[in-house]
Amino acid sequence: MPRWRASLHRAAPALGLFAAARLTGILVLALWAWHVGRSPRALLAKSWDSLWYTGIAANGYGRTLFWPDGVVQSDLAFFPLYPGLVRAVTAVLPVTGGTAGLLLSWLAAGAAAWGIYLVTERLCGRPTAVVTVLLWGLLPHSIVLSMAYTEPLMTAFAAWALYALLTGRWLWAGTLATLAGLSRPNGVAIAAAVLAAAALELWRARGRVAPSVWAGAALAPVGWLSYLLWVGARRGDLLGGYFAVQDGWTSRFDFGRGALLFVRDMLKGPTQFGFAMALVITAAGVLLFALLVIVERPPLPVLVYTAVLVLITAGGSGFFESKPRFLLPAFPLLLPLAGAMTRARPGAAIVVIAGLAGLSFGYAPYALTLARMAL
Repeated sequence: MPRWRASLHRAAPALGLFAAARLTGILVLALWAWHVGRSPRALLAKSWDSLWYTGIAANGYGRTLFWPDGVVQSDLAFFPLYPGLVRAVTAVLPVTGGTAGLLLSWLAAGAAAWGIYLVTERLCGRPTAVVTVLLWGLLPHSIVLSMAYTEPLMTAFAAWALYALLTGRWLWAGTLATLAGLSRPNGVAIAAAVLAAAALELWRARGRVAPSVWAGAALAPVGWLSYLLWVGARRGDLLGGYFAVQDGWTSRFDFGRGALLFVRDMLKGPTQFGFAMALVITAAGVLLFALLVIVERPPLPVLVYTAVLVLITAGGSGFFESKPRFLLPAFPLLLPLAGAMTRARPGAAIVVIAGLAGLSFGYAPYALTLARMAL
């Protein structure tokens, strides 16, 4: 049996549970959407950032919105791989951009779940890997994995890049990191992981490493850097142009100052449920990262990848309600919880899974039909 088929066979139970979780979430959302007179497909394919991506796929870059409060939103903030793939699918299949986006996201989510399984299986064993994949599919914001968003695509490339690193496939790791870097701004996390792993390899071997290590390290940041430089050249500021675009979206890295000010103001009075959820999930992410470091002690590339994602999420300002979505690719955060559930009594694990499922399936209808904020 080929190696890939054997790994797919091992991952089949986890992938089946993941698919069941996501299909149930979509079904609950669809029932609620029909109840309130909304289209489930429109909610999944045409909400918030999905419209920006499909717009880029159809018309290319060049759209800018000017708001009365001075906010300037340019589509150059969105990385090009996902809309490029949407455009390719619509050129081959008789489907709209929204449908193409959903097909890509669903396929990418499955590929990501497979990659997450293989990484976790290698680190913690098969039972923990199965639980990790299931938990990833039941996170409160996991509805994003079923929407025309980029998180599934980036997570797929990142998970397989980590697996390539753990198995010594440097060229694959660098190539997949390049693709992740073309998918999302925080795709830089996997490039950092590849570079850190290469640096460790160089230190251990005193500089005498295979050419594939050098090649993988050189390839890893190419996707992310190339788009930043392209935007910079287009804006007339090679190094700062992209960050100026992000600043127009009120998105910048300020070591958490903006987020802390937002939380301070939020705690002064009544707030929306989505903001409170974002605070709880982000805080849980930071706590889980500490447990990951102390309890699991993951290999350097896994640690660096997760650390960069948590740092970007916790240290960035802008759309506070989107922070849980930014943490979706940080699947290693689930390893401490999955390991504890694997060692716990079945009844306790079932209670945790049932509670998380209820929260996940209930939060999606709220976020897409009731909340007055982007996801």
